[in-house]
Amino acid sequence: MKRRHRARLAAGILAAGLLLTGCGAGENSRQSADGRGGGHRAPDARQDASPDARQDDAPEGEQRSRPPADWLSTFALDVDTASYGYARRTLSEGRLPDPTSVRPEEFVNSFRPDYPRPEGDGFSVTIDGARTGDDGWSLVRVGLATAAADRKGERPPAALTFVVDISGSMAETGRLDLVKESLGILTDELRDDDSVALVTFSNEAETRLPMTKVKGQRERIHGIVDELRTTSSTNVEAGVRTGYDVAVEGHRKGATNRVVLLSDALANTGDTDAQSILDRIDKERREYGITLFGVGVGSDYGDAFMEQLADKGDGHTTYVSTIEQARKVFVDQLPTNIELRARDAKAQVAFDPKTVERFRLIGYENREVADEDFRNDKVDGGEVGAGHTVTALYAVKTRSGSTGPLATATVRWLDPKNRAPHENTGSVGTSALTSSLWAPGHDSLQLTAVTAYFADRLRGGDMPGAPRLTELAERSEAIAQRSGSKVVRELTEAIRQADKLLVRDGGAESGDPYSG
Repeated sequence: MKRRHRARLAAGILAAGLLLTGCGAGENSRQSADGRGGGHRAPDARQDASPDARQDDAPEGEQRSRPPADWLSTFALDVDTASYGYARRTLSEGRLPDPTSVRPEEFVNSFRPDYPRPEGDGFSVTIDGARTGDDGWSLVRVGLATAAADRKGERPPAALTFVVDISGSMAETGRLDLVKESLGILTDELRDDDSVALVTFSNEAETRLPMTKVKGQRERIHGIVDELRTTSSTNVEAGVRTGYDVAVEGHRKGATNRVVLLSDALANTGDTDAQSILDRIDKERREYGITLFGVGVGSDYGDAFMEQLADKGDGHTTYVSTIEQARKVFVDQLPTNIELRARDAKAQVAFDPKTVERFRLIGYENREVADEDFRNDKVDGGEVGAGHTVTALYAVKTRSGSTGPLATATVRWLDPKNRAPHENTGSVGTSALTSSLWAPGHDSLQLTAVTAYFADRLRGGDMPGAPRLTELAERSEAIAQRSGSKVVRELTEAIRQADKLLVRDGGAESGDPYSG
């Protein structure tokens, strides 16, 4: 491709690997457009999975490194959304995000298609697809969904340990002030039977409130939060270690025990190596079932550090930069963020070699699971809450003239109460790929495609059938007009801002078929 900014993105591409592409649209698309409402490993990010990829066709030097082809794609589920939130913040400030911070699955999973919901805990499985019109490639979407929470119904009590960063960097507007407002909102939303604890950290950690039942203590909790002030450096290790000590001491059997880390994750004091912190989180996760929810803030944000902590802590991350976003996380999505539907959830997609020539997965590089470990329940998966949706997107090239089965997707999870294993499966055939991706009537799936193509562009990838950014913005705007969705309007604005920045930086030209 003719892109003058290729050198600028090269380091990010090499670090992250070329995007494994895919997205979906198809004949089963009744989802709403509103985002609210291999061998032994998955295929390498820089190649397609295909039995026809012969080793002797590879360039010299790559023949030994190329993994054997297979027809399985296995990964842990991921409901993180921080990458998209932080990218939007960065673009709004007139900067392109670092390509290595763009995780396409987090862009896609920031929008919640209205997949059918299962009864009780566990998942429904929905698969659909459509043609991209690019050299025989189609886009296939695997959609997983958990049952929504009954906001007025019964749920297990929550035991939440808040670990709040009060280091000097949190003094910037939109950091500690936003955290305090968020905690104030959450305090009023929690039920009387819920419990909270509060730990703060800068160069050292301090327990401000031991695990305490909310009933009769709301004013006390508000008072402690209101008194928080910034000081000194950022010792995340001390905060997380003390937070887990408090969570273990206040552990409630039968409750949702979770550590909530609110920070810009810019560790500069104490142990700044994530792995030693992760080892501690892993121990408490396994022994006590304590999960971690990371809430990122700040214009400078340690995205990779926070993601590593949450992944190892059987949790997920989000990012907030406004009080409106904080209200969405701590009010609208509160049941999703504290009520578990599944533990150690993994997905495995099997493609049929009789109809599929090659396939690629979009994102999930950090969530790969060895194929043979799919049913090994000692291998970590992802924790998924009530009302969550998870989307996995594939670019699939079918064999010319082939018809019949295309792919089977299986999701496996452990019951959050007794850790009993369960599975559910869905399948799709080549008949699902008869329509065009951009045909009328597929708004939800087109939105998924727009979001995936947008993330791909920011990472410097090369997805089959990729439209220009201007076209992506037009399609997003049309969906927003039809659906009235505010979050889709925000996506449209982010795409337009990215296009302007690429033009400014010399990364887009009128003759470039991939630029806007």
